[in-house]
Amino acid sequence: MLAISNRGQQMPASPIRKLVPFAEAAKKRGIKVYHLNIGQPDIETPKMVLDAVRHSDFKVLEYSHSAGNESYRKKLVGYYESVGIHVNHQQIIITTGGSEAILFGFMACLDAGDEVIIPEPFYANYNGFAVEAGVTVVPITSHIETGFALPPIEEFEKKITSKTKAIVICNPNNPTGYLYSADEMEQLKQIILKHNLYLFSDEAYREFCYEGKQVSAMHLQGVDDNVII
Repeated sequence: MLAISNRGQQMPASPIRKLVPFAEAAKKRGIKVYHLNIGQPDIETPKMVLDAVRHSDFKVLEYSHSAGNESYRKKLVGYYESVGIHVNHQQIIITTGGSEAILFGFMACLDAGDEVIIPEPFYANYNGFAVEAGVTVVPITSHIETGFALPPIEEFEKKITSKTKAIVICNPNNPTGYLYSADEMEQLKQIILKHNLYLFSDEAYREFCYEGKQVSAMHLQGVDDNVII
């Protein structure tokens, strides 16, 4: 039997998915299982979207533009304008999900051996994306005593080396739910400019703000060349 690649062997198992076989076995024994390991949305898909699919008359499903349909990207410009983010459609690339976007970002901006600093706890699959891209995750701990606020910027300074190329945040955060403040985002801005780093901002949960207002990395001034959301 042929061996899989070293990269494949280094890929960490998703802790979110590794419990599924145990859950399935429990179900077969008649046990009621509550899946708290995955954030399965319970928000209804808009009727207009479902109707568009039902009533589509496409005869052939063709390849779209590599960056995504231009009409869709232009519509997204309108959405981003509504939340105070100013971009043009040529700055937007459509992916099949946030995970693919992060992986593509890593592979486009980082080289093998580079380091990325990520406040933890963080979305576990970031580890897998890093392995695929050949980069190293350098965790920096946020603490429950502070509500998982951004660690002091001095702690970031201690972690930065000649190999550091990016900081990755999730805002609002998965899994902690923490929402970074304008002051915290400004601190991140200063450190990425000081060290000429990328800031990857995973903002998949932008719409889930129940107290306060989300400050996007794209709201920061003077970092357009450093920020990827």
